[in-house]
Amino acid sequence: MNNPGKEKRAGRLFVITAPSGAGKTSLIDALTRDDPSLKLSISYTTRAPRPGEKDGVDYHFVDEAAFLAMRERGEFLESAEVHGYRYGTSKNIITSALGKGEDLILEIDWQGAQQVRRIYPECVGIFILPPSTEELERRMRARGQDSDAVIRRRLENARDELSHSGEFEYRIINKDFDTARRELAEIIRKERAKAHGAHHR
Repeated sequence: MNNPGKEKRAGRLFVITAPSGAGKTSLIDALTRDDPSLKLSISYTTRAPRPGEKDGVDYHFVDEAAFLAMRERGEFLESAEVHGYRYGTSKNIITSALGKGEDLILEIDWQGAQQVRRIYPECVGIFILPPSTEELERRMRARGQDSDAVIRRRLENARDELSHSGEFEYRIINKDFDTARRELAEIIRKERAKAHGAHHR
């Protein structure tokens, strides 16, 4: 039965980017917990799982050969090398979710965001900033996961990443976690309402 008023809208794609240590993973976790209708696209990576990470939940963990074969077959919407490891977003996962009308979050770096924007110019870009690079360094050291050399490299990369924040429609400074979480939820609510409005015009 065709009910024109019930025509399904395509899902929205939210691209969320931040330098390492800015708190984007915690913000996204809180967001998807509060709103289970938001789906997180799970990326492929060649890095090993960190303690507590699960294959198919945090990432799809694959080896270099499998990753390169997927890239060769054109299965990635975007892929990049970050800190010596490869990351990629499956084209299928995205097109299938958006086609079903699901709203999807893509947690990727600025290079990946540029690639996605070329294919999905209507995607919504959100950049999470740390209050300062000093605070970013403090957070990285507090995690106690990385050596000094790794932290120095991540900070160098972070300065480069921060210079691209202007390419995103929205910027959130994660100084206070609850405030940042509310701002992020509000952006998503506003963009969803806009999509519904455009659909019903």
